[in-house]
Amino acid sequence: MSTQLLLGTYTRRVSEGIYSAVLNPVTNQLDEVTLLAEVGSPTYLDTNEDKSIIYSVISENDKGGIVTLVKQDDGTYKRHAELVKDGASPCYVAFDANRQYLYTSNYHNGEVAVYKTDVEGNLELLDMVAHTGSSVHENQGSPHVHYSDLSPDGNFVIVCDLGTDELYTYEVTEEGKLEEVVRLKVAPGTGPRHIAFSPTLEVAYLFGELSNDVLVLDYNPMTGEFTEKQTISTIPEDHTGFNGGAAIRVSSDGQFVYASNRGHDSIVVYKADEDGKLTLVGYTPTEGETPRDFNFDETENYLIVGHQDSDNLSLFERNQEDGTLTLLQKDVEAPEVVCVAL
Repeated sequence: MSTQLLLGTYTRRVSEGIYSAVLNPVTNQLDEVTLLAEVGSPTYLDTNEDKSIIYSVISENDKGGIVTLVKQDDGTYKRHAELVKDGASPCYVAFDANRQYLYTSNYHNGEVAVYKTDVEGNLELLDMVAHTGSSVHENQGSPHVHYSDLSPDGNFVIVCDLGTDELYTYEVTEEGKLEEVVRLKVAPGTGPRHIAFSPTLEVAYLFGELSNDVLVLDYNPMTGEFTEKQTISTIPEDHTGFNGGAAIRVSSDGQFVYASNRGHDSIVVYKADEDGKLTLVGYTPTEGETPRDFNFDETENYLIVGHQDSDNLSLFERNQEDGTLTLLQKDVEAPEVVCVAL
């Protein structure tokens, strides 16, 4: 069965908005990329359960915020509602199906926001929390919230602050307000960007963009607390050039963890043991520049990488036994891709 991928982009050079690509498992190829909706810099996307609504970041006319787009009969998407304000847009949006909420992260403003939505795609701002603080790296002069999403149990909203080297745990009240429960302070200069949870263990993998490390954390679903137990690099020891960590994913069997390196331009693959600790499997070149995001298809037999600066998608076959990746395709034109969503 084919899989439709949604592609979020910057619209700084050649992109016009949100695109789609179709993975054909018969031919082992990605089909032609098509424009779904014209949106200014839709750099991160999420959808409801049946993909009838896309929730997207938007940046237009010096205003930033979020927009909902509703699927039309011809398969394209039409804007329905948007909430924007002067200044920078969020960099992350996540849909909470049980509460019909959206959570956004604003890197530039250091803010976490909660929105109410519904089956029609309407929007209402419920709460916004601004972080404070800084850390040691030149990119950490102020808070930079980069991720806010539900814990797997649905009890908490977990927030990564790249600017303050902190991982926040929030509860969400019935009124949609965020109440801090606990926070973890990690090593100065880590730059927590994204976090991914093991589907089989009470373990999470925190990606440090600035340190190029993955931190393995024990997670307590009763209290929302995290405890560090391993740190492992995402780049080879002999790589001396720039690198910035980007995306991190865990296979649904919990056996393998993947992370993308911008600069080294690779996917690093790890094997997880029975406690969730990681050992290196290897590095796979992504065959493009700045692999900001990647994702599995629905079967997890494939992995698709989007490149921000070389305007291409790469398709890999994934060996589910040993986690390794084999290149199938690297020449699929797709402009300024920074988000690959199912």
